[in-house]
Amino acid sequence: MRIAQKKIPREEKTKEAAFSNINLRSFLTVVSVLVVVLFLCGALSYVVPRGNFLRDASGQILLGSYREEGVEGIAIWRVLTAPVRVFASSDALLLIMISIFLLVMSGVFNLLEKTGGIKIFIGRIMLRLRDKGGPVVCVTVLILMLFGSFFGMFEELVTLLPIIILFMLSMRLDTMTGLGACLLAACFGFSAAITNPFSVGLASQVADVNPSDGVWLRLVFFAITYVTLCVFLMLHLRKIEKDPTSSPSYEADQKKREVLQLTPEEKNPYNDRVFRIYAGFFAIQGILLVLIASVRAIASLAIPILAISFLVFGALAGILVTRDPKKVAGYILRGGAAMLPAVLMIALAGSVKLVMEESGITDTIMHYIIEHLTGKNPFLAIVLIYGLILFLQVFIGSASAKIILVMPIVMPVATALGLSPSLVILAYCMADGFTDVILPTNPVLLIGLSMANVSYLKWVKWTWKLQAVVLIETFLTLFFGIAIGY
Repeated sequence: MRIAQKKIPREEKTKEAAFSNINLRSFLTVVSVLVVVLFLCGALSYVVPRGNFLRDASGQILLGSYREEGVEGIAIWRVLTAPVRVFASSDALLLIMISIFLLVMSGVFNLLEKTGGIKIFIGRIMLRLRDKGGPVVCVTVLILMLFGSFFGMFEELVTLLPIIILFMLSMRLDTMTGLGACLLAACFGFSAAITNPFSVGLASQVADVNPSDGVWLRLVFFAITYVTLCVFLMLHLRKIEKDPTSSPSYEADQKKREVLQLTPEEKNPYNDRVFRIYAGFFAIQGILLVLIASVRAIASLAIPILAISFLVFGALAGILVTRDPKKVAGYILRGGAAMLPAVLMIALAGSVKLVMEESGITDTIMHYIIEHLTGKNPFLAIVLIYGLILFLQVFIGSASAKIILVMPIVMPVATALGLSPSLVILAYCMADGFTDVILPTNPVLLIGLSMANVSYLKWVKWTWKLQAVVLIETFLTLFFGIAIGY
């Protein structure tokens, strides 16, 4: 297999661009949903009475202190200008920090992609394991899951799909194994988050807790998810070993093998240098993640520290690889620009909270929820929280936008009901991620399937049992957390 840097064909460039930029249809859908929610909240202020809770020094609401006031609708101009005024509100610093963080991470990931860093780094490891048979599938899954779980990489890893499928075919496996070892592994790693800055990091920032709080259960869940995916793929390999025609991609794979041309990797100084440089880059980020999780003094600064580290060391690594600072700057700026629509989504999500606070209905809604759930089974409460996030996931794919939208309400309610922030964050990660590889509304899934030439119906038929098992495991993990007071 050749993984040397080469000119990208026109078709491949188009596919890569699809991953690097937010899908227009998804963007318009999310914006439409958020705008509807924004105006709905404005309309609710003319029906729902104002109210407020007393809060302690840490900002937690005091049960029994709710006081209701009269109905007082919010002025329409406040609703219309909320997406702009939110950047001058009490949440302005948090929103700006999150926005900058997303722009930086997108820019650096684009740099890694365009300079071949991710492909060469992972491809080199895969090549060293290509003669190991079945175990190499589990190693590939582990590598991609770790990147998703620690660094929040998903779309960036799916760009590796053609290479991984080619790699699996070279070992006389099939396209479905490649999809499982890449698409499923990247998504499951992102969902079984350990330090994922886009879910654990941002949610911890909003909840004002240490990202390392409760990390042990996230590690356990990651291990469970990893074993589950490996068992699923090993059972599939055993099945096609007995009967190759049982593979959903058997006929297509036969045609691919007819034109498949594999050549040993040529000794390439460029690839060697890129591998060493980016291995150092990821090692630095890994050490930093461990420090953030271990040192509480810097935990509250996790997001800005990660953003600065990725930008500085990412740019330095890019310059060492390309020896062209202008090209590196261009890659980072273009990658950041591709994430600008996400900033608009975050602003809209933040403006929903602003309108609810200005109209005085936030505490009233929390009071109604707490009143109906108090005394109820905490297992029911976590299921409802999970269901709410899962419902929003159908319409709002952006993890950061959902965090800004729901966490300010969900977290205080959960705390009042005796559920810890760590458990809510775990539930959020679970509900936010796994459906990315089953919902037909997710563009990354559809692009990945088109790249593999596998129909959506075949994909659902192949993965639905896995999704059912993972769903059961998520609830069992959450229930276990409640049972032990996690």
